[in-house]
Amino acid sequence: MTIQEALKNRRAVRNYLPREVETEKIKALLDCAVLAPNDRLRQPWHFYVIRGEAKARYEEIAREFLAERFPTKPHLVQESLAVLEKTPLVIVATADIIPGDEASSEDNEYAVCCAIHSMWLAAGELGLGMVWRTRGIGLVRDERLLQFLGSPENQKVVGTLFIGYPEADVPPTARASADSKTTWL
Repeated sequence: MTIQEALKNRRAVRNYLPREVETEKIKALLDCAVLAPNDRLRQPWHFYVIRGEAKARYEEIAREFLAERFPTKPHLVQESLAVLEKTPLVIVATADIIPGDEASSEDNEYAVCCAIHSMWLAAGELGLGMVWRTRGIGLVRDERLLQFLGSPENQKVVGTLFIGYPEADVPPTARASADSKTTWL
């Protein structure tokens, strides 16, 4: 598969088979992530692999968060939790924050975004599906997630990745053409 084909075939997969992701495949994803471009070779990422008992604890903090955020929408809470419960693997990706250096900290976040995208492309090659979540069930902006991770100092959560074996093929979504998003100067 060419790089262009991999990019065209990348999908946000939200529904997974009840099958654990093998440790070897998780390591392969992480090996691809650390190949991402990054400013001054700071390698500003850290990945928290959540499965098994840790995933059950993650589900509990997600349940608390969702119940607080959507108190009048219990159906939304249940739907979100159902997706999480069917997801066999969660990886949280963080970026190093450099105190007093906002520009470098921002560059680090961009590098982690590249690392996540590298994992996403590798997931497809490994027969896995993935979706990158930041809102809601991803808990990216909730303090409970940092506490769950051990309150790492000087790290910012960039994304929570839900990974597993796809339950079904996901059709492509319509995209704007590059021409419609490009200005030639």
